[in-house]
Amino acid sequence: MGTIEGVLLTPLKIIEGSSGNVWHGLKNDESSFAGFGEAYFSGVLQHAVKGWKRHRVMILNIVVPVGVIHFVLFDGRENSISYGQFQEIILSQQNYQRLTVPPGVWMAFKGMDDQNLLLNIASIKHDPSEAENLPLVNEFIHYKPFLV
Repeated sequence: MGTIEGVLLTPLKIIEGSSGNVWHGLKNDESSFAGFGEAYFSGVLQHAVKGWKRHRVMILNIVVPVGVIHFVLFDGRENSISYGQFQEIILSQQNYQRLTVPPGVWMAFKGMDDQNLLLNIASIKHDPSEAENLPLVNEFIHYKPFLV
């Protein structure tokens, strides 16, 4: 497992307060900010796996404020220096970072806790025509750990 070209992990702050905490997500002056299209939350049940999916245009900026989510990325971009490589990342409050995923990188993820929630701050509004899905078992991406 290596690092995929263009994938960024940005440490984020959790500011503790007596009446509740503040979790940072993304600021418009950060180098990974590529515009704003929409922000949405996605719940992931424990042991449930979502993926494989890749976007042709959208840049994903994912944070996990609740639970633990195991992400697996696969570089299917033939012109990339990391073509064919996998990268695994586990995000949680204990590893509170923003995962930035560039267009063309496949992603799947699995919920690890009872309750898991991710926030995606997407660079463009949702457009189903710019995304592609593959089943977990397919002829292109050979990754088995999610199946056990």
